[in-house]
Amino acid sequence: QVQVVESGGGLVQAGGSLTLSCIFSGSFGLNFDDYAMGWFRQPPGKEREGVSCISWSGERTDYADSVKGRFTISRDNAKNTLDLHMNSGKSENTATYYCAAAPSNGVGCSRIAGEYDYWGQGTQVTISS
Repeated sequence: QVQVVESGGGLVQAGGSLTLSCIFSGSFGLNFDDYAMGWFRQPPGKEREGVSCISWSGERTDYADSVKGRFTISRDNAKNTLDLHMNSGKSENTATYYCAAAPSNGVGCSRIAGEYDYWGQGTQVTISS
């Protein structure tokens, strides 16, 4: 069994920065570096969308066009943690942000929600204009 738990959400002014974190825990044989990881978000009244993802090694990343150059995803396989650094926040970034884990295909990562098996409960991010 795998669990992922997000933290770091909150209220920040437009233009400000925020870092979200996710900690991974797995039962015996389920290791963090066996999984690609992703951040997703669901704005109020809208569908969930893939924000960013990172391969098991951290060598490959992908970002939604709307956050490229402003958000940075990173992972620490020694600590079983995943981060999302959010800079230059915009009001349209207000959403519940979710961390998710997908069995690694050994190549890269995906921002397609259906490819992720394990999800956190979400953390609320509110950007005030």
